[in-house]
Amino acid sequence: MPPWSLVSPASRGIGFALARRVLQTTNAPIVATARKDLDKTKDELLQGLNVDEKRLTILRADVLDESTMADAAAACKDKFPPTLHQLQLSFIIPGLLFPEKSPTQINADNALVTFRTNTIGPMLMLKHFSPLLPKKNSSTSKDGEKMEGLPPVSTTAIMSARVGSISDNRLGGWYSYRASKAGVNQLVKTFDNHLRTASGDNAMAIALHPGTVKTGLSKEFWGSVKKEKLFEREWVAERLVGVVNKVGVRGRGKCWDWDGKEVPP
Repeated sequence: MPPWSLVSPASRGIGFALARRVLQTTNAPIVATARKDLDKTKDELLQGLNVDEKRLTILRADVLDESTMADAAAACKDKFPPTLHQLQLSFIIPGLLFPEKSPTQINADNALVTFRTNTIGPMLMLKHFSPLLPKKNSSTSKDGEKMEGLPPVSTTAIMSARVGSISDNRLGGWYSYRASKAGVNQLVKTFDNHLRTASGDNAMAIALHPGTVKTGLSKEFWGSVKKEKLFEREWVAERLVGVVNKVGVRGRGKCWDWDGKEVPP
């Protein structure tokens, strides 16, 4: 079955770079989402790329508004019926950070929107998009040309962070962000367990740690990061796509960093 890809959101930051990377390195259709300015997002994603613009579809999706996620999934189901097409690669990567350095800086409203964005948003994306993934008895794509640049197993990749690792937590701080990303790791493991039953080896889920990337999310901390550890988003996108393509079913349900190394839970 012909494959397609999903990047949500893709209007800026790592998601923007990932969508452009997938456009450049595959010839499969791609759905990218944004909360607003859909036409502007499409123009910016295609700028400077020698690709068929018909491959790119922009849909509205807001992880704080479940109805938009449901509508986007319904549109994808109409465009790519699961009996005829295969969702081969999904990047689900919303992110929000309030850097609480001490418990006294915790704000309930900020913590709640952090969890809604980083953890519950991806959870609801899985709710609505998981029916589009191949089932255990699905005839998976065998078209080598169309699969070029895509993982051999349908892969859902959700953005986590090294600070979501409980065993790696040596510094503390960032209470709501750490907890929300630890929740992402649990979400990925739980969803992958579901896929083991529903899809067998035809679909899997992983979490990703991109490192510290030059995006609006991390801008406040650029000065405290060693130059060699502060990454450009295009470079990170290239590495993450490479990791997703190489992990394979043996690495399912785990968190992997930009260098292909496992981040412990």
